[in-house]
Amino acid sequence: MTWKRVATAAVLIPVVVALVLLAPTSVIALVLALITLLALFEYFALGAAIGHRAYRFWTASCCLLLLYLQWLATREQVLVLGGGETLRAGIAPNLVEAFFVFVVGLAALTLWTKRPLVEGLPAAGISSSALLLVAFPLSFGVRLHGVAGVGPELLLFSLVIIWVGDTAAYFVGRSIGRYKLAPKLSPQKTWEGTVASLVGSLLVALAFARWVAIPVGHLIGMAAVGNIFGQAGDLLESAYKRSAGVKDSGSLLPGHGGILDRIDALILAIPVVWYYWIWFGSPRI
Repeated sequence: MTWKRVATAAVLIPVVVALVLLAPTSVIALVLALITLLALFEYFALGAAIGHRAYRFWTASCCLLLLYLQWLATREQVLVLGGGETLRAGIAPNLVEAFFVFVVGLAALTLWTKRPLVEGLPAAGISSSALLLVAFPLSFGVRLHGVAGVGPELLLFSLVIIWVGDTAAYFVGRSIGRYKLAPKLSPQKTWEGTVASLVGSLLVALAFARWVAIPVGHLIGMAAVGNIFGQAGDLLESAYKRSAGVKDSGSLLPGHGGILDRIDALILAIPVVWYYWIWFGSPRI
């Protein structure tokens, strides 16, 4: 199993790094849309395993709407002021309105669908949780990449702290792990692996400090909160799988399981890094 994990990572990581650093935010939004849709349908499959059939098309459509609005937020428009002066301003979307559109469509589907009435509540529940717990947090990858000046580096940083943290946890946990972290959710995870994961992410912060123009204190802060929430996201996905009675969310990635298995930590890590940067790290004018 280990060689499959390594081989898959060796193929995917260079591609992802090149995309993040070289592609414009519009391309990142399209790639993230594909990844999010694949993860959504794996999530739908988890719900179907316990008899909760989602409104797949409508939820996927609203997922794309969220990603589009997040991309729109990264764009800038030039406002012409008096005297010929110009002001560059972001086009700020209202994500609340996107959720309202989703709710209206969900209500219509519940009221006029041909499905048995007994499926109404489970369908609404799995559809809503898919949008809220998978699509919405992942959409912040677009916002993070679109940060002026350092966006690609911030998104790559978010990915690398999770990659290195996961790798450190995997090998340290297998070699010296004794104390179980959450045996009911993920029997293989240990406290030793958890600590190793955090240390690995902090080392990534020190390495990035030599490359990006971001104070090392902020990098360490983002690495710490990103890793902690990333590990929480990993456990959260394990809880979903235990609830559905499956081992993996899919089989698309050899050695890793499904897309959701591979990005579970990023689902919480990416928005946490985004909010840390907005609240504490971004320069104030």
